Amino acid sequence: MLPEGILYYFEITDSSQNETEISIYLEEKNIVPAEHQHKKLHAKDFLAPVAVQDFPIRRKKVTLYVKRRRWEVVGTGETVTRDWEIVKKGTRMTLEFGYFLKGLLR
Repeated sequence: MLPEGILYYFEITDSSQNETEISIYLEEKNIVPAEHQHKKLHAKDFLAPVAVQDFPIRRKKVTLYVKRRRWEVVGTGETVTRDWEIVKKGTRMTLEFGYFLKGLLR
């Protein structure tokens, strides 16, 4: 039901539905981005959630509420996030998931 590959990077934290809409809430997992593996990071918090429209299910509008994670570099205080352009070039992502992430960055 979700874009293929999304549960590798995100976990479902909640969901709800009414007569016209299904809402699914996702938070990015605490998996350190590959491009920052050489740094000592700790999970800081999340960016503001982004609402992404997905394909309708059983004639109901589907909205994914996505919270992306931020990490802080220990010692410098620099904040980093996952570079989704790099992830899209990786092997663990389908075209559908790439389009999903492209919608997130708009």
